[in-house]
Amino acid sequence: MNPNTPPLPMAWTNSNETTHIHPRTHHLWHLSFYWGRNTLFLFPNWPGNSRGMYGLGLIFVFVLAILVEFFSNLKLVKPGSNRAAAVFFQAGVQAVRAGFAYMVMLAVMSYNGGVFLAAILGHAVGYVVFGSPIFKKDMDR
Repeated sequence: MNPNTPPLPMAWTNSNETTHIHPRTHHLWHLSFYWGRNTLFLFPNWPGNSRGMYGLGLIFVFVLAILVEFFSNLKLVKPGSNRAAAVFFQAGVQAVRAGFAYMVMLAVMSYNGGVFLAAILGHAVGYVVFGSPIFKKDMDR
């Protein structure tokens, strides 16, 4: 490390500043929630400064959160099927669900308020559609 380069900021510092700029890449690091659209999440330089790309990013996180709830409540293995095949299939579904859940978590770690709300609303909509008894045919009354 170059001795003239300042150390990277840590999230647990006692600084009053909430925004830090990485010295080599000039990316903003927010250490608390903020509500601007100038953010980065999941991929480098995405969504950038465009309102349209920010909106697309929010929709992407929203749909990812819905997919997490879909895969959490997915029951495709039929009784009497090959036990080993069923276990491996369910393990694959669990891996996909975990991957989507981690992507939602990483997007929320951008500390953008809009991304946080998109993730929460996506999980709520996904639960209502796929997890709650409202849309289930075998609902007990």
